[in-house]
Amino acid sequence: MYRLFLMVLVILLTTGCQGAGEIPSPEGRVRIGTGNAGGVYAVYGAGLAEAIRESLPRVKADAVVSDGSVENIRMVVSGEVEVGFALADVAADAVSGRAPFTRPLPIVALANLYENYVQLVVRADGPVQSLHDLVGRRVSVGSRASGTAVVAERILTVAGIGDEVTRRNMDIQTSARALADKEIDAFFWSGGLPSDAITDLSRRTDVRLIDLKEITKPLLRVYGELYTETTVPASVYGLSSAVTTVSVPNYLVVARDMPSDTAYWLTKVLFDKQRKLAQAHPEGHRLNQWAAIRTYPLELHEGAIRWYRATHR
Repeated sequence: MYRLFLMVLVILLTTGCQGAGEIPSPEGRVRIGTGNAGGVYAVYGAGLAEAIRESLPRVKADAVVSDGSVENIRMVVSGEVEVGFALADVAADAVSGRAPFTRPLPIVALANLYENYVQLVVRADGPVQSLHDLVGRRVSVGSRASGTAVVAERILTVAGIGDEVTRRNMDIQTSARALADKEIDAFFWSGGLPSDAITDLSRRTDVRLIDLKEITKPLLRVYGELYTETTVPASVYGLSSAVTTVSVPNYLVVARDMPSDTAYWLTKVLFDKQRKLAQAHPEGHRLNQWAAIRTYPLELHEGAIRWYRATHR
């Protein structure tokens, strides 16, 4: 992974490129696969669609609410959307043809955007104090075609309790309502910080995040380097203390055959309108060019590379 990053870095710093004025602005339609309402993808994606409309007047841009990473990748490949948000672990499965995908898929990236944090949310007055307390409990593991569902299943499997949990497939807002109404005992969510649905839930119901330190190292051993042990600060949701969890990068993915000029301009808009995206959601502040090119195991689209080169001439 590090060697691949160095190769890309050398290319970006040593190769020239024509300027933006020489590359025609695209026209047509750009649909952006986002995620559940109440999650960061939906907010960030709506902000990106607006930024594209403002910057590229010949482009009709719309955000499309979806289940998340798995569905977004499938829609990018099928042509139902042109751009999609996707977690790095799910993207790795897609290009390798591993489940939940049935064959290698031709996706590439425009940028690495920010980190998603795995959040296991419970009621503060509930019975769940640790991951193993999920045994025999009702747990939402996310929408069926979401990145949350992928990482939740991996955590439950590595913890050895995969067969002892009653699963529910719910989106983030439905999960939050069900927890508040005591219809479930916990829910997993993989999202940026803060995620609006959890913020809203914490305002009307006392909640806790379960510390996942016991599972972070085993998860990394089994599923590799795309996961990083990290913490959710207490200040994010007004928690009593920070909790340990794992994070995974978010990529903006497109089909390999997207026209180069379109990929160039979409990447340009992403950075030119960063301040606007950060106003849409704080995770927009995380975008920077040096981190953006680190999209392992996805290649960068050639049009995105042209933009990164142009900014480092």
